[in-house]
Amino acid sequence: MNQPAPLVAALADAPLPASGIAWLDAMRRENRELFAQTGLPGARVEAWKYTALRALSQRGFADGDAAAPAHALDAAALALPGVEGATLVFVNGVFRADLSTRDALPAGLTLQPLSQALHDDAEPLRFVLSRRHAGADEAFTQVNAAQARDGVVLRVAAGARIDAPVRMVFVGAPADGDRAWHLRNVIELGEGAELTLVEQHLATGEQRHLATVVGDIELRDGARLHHTVLQHAAEGASLIRRTALRLHARAHATLHLAELGGALVRHDLRAELVGDGAQLDTRGVFMPHGRQHIDTQLAIRHQALNTTSSSIWRGVASDRARGVFRGAIVVAPGADGSDANLGNKNLLLSPGAEIDTKPELEIYADEVKAAHGATVGQLDERSLFYLRSRGIPLAEARALLTAAFCRAVLDELPNEALREHLSSLLIDQLPA
Repeated sequence: MNQPAPLVAALADAPLPASGIAWLDAMRRENRELFAQTGLPGARVEAWKYTALRALSQRGFADGDAAAPAHALDAAALALPGVEGATLVFVNGVFRADLSTRDALPAGLTLQPLSQALHDDAEPLRFVLSRRHAGADEAFTQVNAAQARDGVVLRVAAGARIDAPVRMVFVGAPADGDRAWHLRNVIELGEGAELTLVEQHLATGEQRHLATVVGDIELRDGARLHHTVLQHAAEGASLIRRTALRLHARAHATLHLAELGGALVRHDLRAELVGDGAQLDTRGVFMPHGRQHIDTQLAIRHQALNTTSSSIWRGVASDRARGVFRGAIVVAPGADGSDANLGNKNLLLSPGAEIDTKPELEIYADEVKAAHGATVGQLDERSLFYLRSRGIPLAEARALLTAAFCRAVLDELPNEALREHLSSLLIDQLPA
């Protein structure tokens, strides 16, 4: 009989968190059983076709990090320009109250660790946390559902407008050996509510940990969310995320995402436009270098009348890095009048770099506007020649053109200080 790979064995055998909540403990057991049956997805699973897990599967990870509450960190090092507001910080999957800021929360905002929310009143979380995740492509979601001990619970009351950005900060710190941790986020905006949310994934030193982060975001009628995500994990880290958005009538979500760090990074971003007039805008950039592998899976489903989605993504790969982008749009039956646009442009800065892009479009409704496209190429030689003819050195000319190429996804970010900070990080990511 074949023995399971070390990673599968480690994740399947890790002790389950005991909550004392019957439905939650039963859900954890069921999802772990599903993972033990299916294991990790292979190349035959279409959603994982371009992201091989062979090397990761041969590694073992200790469950959690008992020393995480004592890791010395400077709160100032976690700051972001132009972002001041309530903050929850997690280090190696453990909530750190000493690094977080929740004093004098504005009216209408509830912000707490998942562990606290489950202790105070678990019943409001029952619907979202008691799901059974079946399917060959759901392995890491199953692990997360079984093992996540903490995360973020964020709610904005109906009609409330939260002016200062709220931050979720997930830090990977050096520890004794390779560790695995799992975080679960639940976010809900009530009718007519408005929120600016900033999500950070970062590192304070070299480590090779494995983290899974699963989030559910619900926008009720007329709610507005401005969500910025900065992923800058350690060079050796593995980070697997899944974010699911549901937009009800006239809700509007705007996402800006920058994927910069990690050795193996994957983000499944799934959006359902379930209410008439819902609107989704995504702007993203991924920039793998060295031997990095960054995989973005974007799936948007229009399910109601007159819904709109607009997605602009840029990819830049250098050295021997690999980027993957899949953009899938489905206009379901009954979603008449939908308007969907998706574009993905990519640059290869070295002969050994690779980007695989796969746009998909399915339409089952009438009077629909839809367009999608993808390109992979190199910097324009005529533009390079023009800059060099003006006395600009080759390396600087390449950096200028690449930065301009990426800036297209940041131009609409309203926070100027944050926009300039992200731009500088993109430039720093470019090869010398």
